[in-house]
Amino acid sequence: MTPEWKIGNVELKNRVVAAPLAGVSNPAFRIALKKYNPGLMYTEMTSDKALIYKNRKTWKMMEVKEEERPVSLQLFGSVPEEMGQAAKIVTENSKCDIIDINMGCPMTKVIRQGSGSALMTEVDKAADIVRAVKANTCLPVTVKIRTGWDKQSVNAVEMALAMEKAGADAIAVHGRTRSQLYEGFADWEIIRDVKNAVQIPVIGNGDIKTPEDAKEKMEKYGVDAIMIGRGMLGNPWLIRNTVQYLETGTYDSGISLEERFNACMDQAKALVEDYGELQGMKMMRSHACWYVQGMSHANQVKAKICRITKYSVLEEILKNYKDSLETGDFSWLRENKTML
Repeated sequence: MTPEWKIGNVELKNRVVAAPLAGVSNPAFRIALKKYNPGLMYTEMTSDKALIYKNRKTWKMMEVKEEERPVSLQLFGSVPEEMGQAAKIVTENSKCDIIDINMGCPMTKVIRQGSGSALMTEVDKAADIVRAVKANTCLPVTVKIRTGWDKQSVNAVEMALAMEKAGADAIAVHGRTRSQLYEGFADWEIIRDVKNAVQIPVIGNGDIKTPEDAKEKMEKYGVDAIMIGRGMLGNPWLIRNTVQYLETGTYDSGISLEERFNACMDQAKALVEDYGELQGMKMMRSHACWYVQGMSHANQVKAKICRITKYSVLEEILKNYKDSLETGDFSWLRENKTML
């Protein structure tokens, strides 16, 4: 299997895809992640209605910088006509390369609108949405689904076949039902069933925590690409290492403290540039916590990170933390000095 592949007319240089993550996959995150060489990245899921009603924050979510591409913009909605309108808006106002339709989000606020994985229970409507989007864009159109609503209604194969017939150019399958949310284990047997049923590319998603996981899933289940989600949070090297491992059979797992904390600060800088210092640093709190997850005294460091409002303060925290990890002296964590 060659590293290069295509979705519609969009050429992708490798088979490692960075998943769309709500509240995470903004332009600053994508710019920071790009250096780790994902074959494709996604925007956060974007409301069709908010685009139609010209919500300023949602329109900003359509922004795609040239250096990020290729990027897939993910839409969610439940009314075919409105999804078609939104697709037209995206096509005319964004530099994205692909439009993806979210039919997998399990969150209640999305389900209540009839969107996300609620569409797994309405296959005909889901197909109508794909047709409406295809009719209003020249871009490739993909769909992200789950295995079903619950274990009694696993219908990923039926859903995938209907989406392919409606014109979808690729399918991404998260190997959990809606009722599982993000618990339990992903069922890759069902993902393989989808791959065997359709002619379009299938992207497998779920429980990819190491490059070895990715290679095993690619070889055993025959998917065209691997989608990595939560595993890359605070660990963009998972993307880089997986690309290297799939292509060469080896990768360099060594990550220095300097490299780790520089990556964190690069992302913080990008957020400040896009959103201003106060908002950018508030958004950075969770990301910075992911970068220190599992390290010595991480909980105490996170407590300081969760109060930051200035770039310089995050920089100071990480400098002190790096020194502590190298010397074993964590006394600064016990100081009552407020770092805001």
